[in-house]
Amino acid sequence: MEVEEALRQRIEGMEQRISNLERLVRVSLMLNSTLSLEPLLETIIQVITELTDTEDCSILLFDEKTGELRFRAARRMRREELEHISVPLDNSIAGWIFRENKPLLIRDAQRDDRFYQAVDEKLNFRTRSIIGVPLQARGQVIGVLEAINKRGGKELSWEDVNIMTTLAAQAAIAIENARLMEELQKAYDKLHELDRLKSDFISIAAHELRTPLSLILGYASFLRTSATGQASEQLDIVLQSAMRLNSLIGDMVNLRHIQTGEVQLELETFSLNDLVRSCIQEFLSLASAKQQTMGVNLPSPPLMIEADRQKLHLVLGNLLSNAVKFTPAGGRIEVLVCEHDEKAWVCVRDTGIGIPRKEWERVFDRFYQVEPSLSRRYEGMGLGLSIAKGMVELHGGRIWVESEVGKGSNFIFHLPLSQTPHSGEEP
Repeated sequence: MEVEEALRQRIEGMEQRISNLERLVRVSLMLNSTLSLEPLLETIIQVITELTDTEDCSILLFDEKTGELRFRAARRMRREELEHISVPLDNSIAGWIFRENKPLLIRDAQRDDRFYQAVDEKLNFRTRSIIGVPLQARGQVIGVLEAINKRGGKELSWEDVNIMTTLAAQAAIAIENARLMEELQKAYDKLHELDRLKSDFISIAAHELRTPLSLILGYASFLRTSATGQASEQLDIVLQSAMRLNSLIGDMVNLRHIQTGEVQLELETFSLNDLVRSCIQEFLSLASAKQQTMGVNLPSPPLMIEADRQKLHLVLGNLLSNAVKFTPAGGRIEVLVCEHDEKAWVCVRDTGIGIPRKEWERVFDRFYQVEPSLSRRYEGMGLGLSIAKGMVELHGGRIWVESEVGKGSNFIFHLPLSQTPHSGEEP
């Protein structure tokens, strides 16, 4: 009978171990799929108290600012109670486990010199026995996992230590991942808030600057009509500077509207050929001043598109402005328009300085400049291409660049063609 009883106990013990292992496997899978820290800590606490059959379980994480261990979760304590409780690394069981990076089983905690009485006193609790194991992630101890007081008067065992050690290995990695995700979310929220503040600043600054700028432009234009000699030249400089500032303000407002989704398209059907001719006409004098030649290649019959004329004028204006700016004297700028794959394609080609291949995508970023900021030869805030990209995409199109350093750039965008048929040839 004694042999049978011993065999039965061994079988029951093995069945319990198998059950615990199965539970640990399921818990490990669950821990690896959880990236929210608080629910993760609660799950770990619940599983440990069930598997070890203990009265309480707690998780302490190392606080680098204070150099202490702080409770982050416990079965019998609310989160607001935990926030004010810390455990020193010296003269505490948890501190010893953390420093030595070893598990510890103490069956009579009150007689152990390392036992930190202050926690029991604050919580009106009595710790009789305790198991603690280190939480280690990526080769570094980040905290301590504790189980306290076996239920039913039983003693904690090394089998309980093994269970906690096994789970702690998975739990520590999951906790660290959740903490990193939490920090990433906080950083993202902060960036989002900074972006909102920046957009608000741009809106306020543009509003406050436009009124005095309009007065400056008005008075300077009025004085220019009657000024002669040196005064006329100085007023020309004032007008040019004021117009450039007005253009920058317009760029900032347009960019903010694109980012916040406030752009409203006023759609109409019109000839893309006419729009291209109009834009080129505006830049002919500027190109001539740099001894540049401008050419255009338009299809016949003209391509009709349904779009916001003013916003596409801004797209072409920004592309032509860049072409003139970055093309040296004697260079050539050409605009080609064609139909391909039921879309209207526009290419603005120049023989300018070119763009390195690794920068092709980045040139459309806000405030991006190919040149180093401390050695820039060309004016501008780096907003034109970002605005052009936003406007093209609002029309359901796409824009990109192909370029070679020293040989020039080719900015290409396409837009959907109008479904309205067009009759007649262009003159």
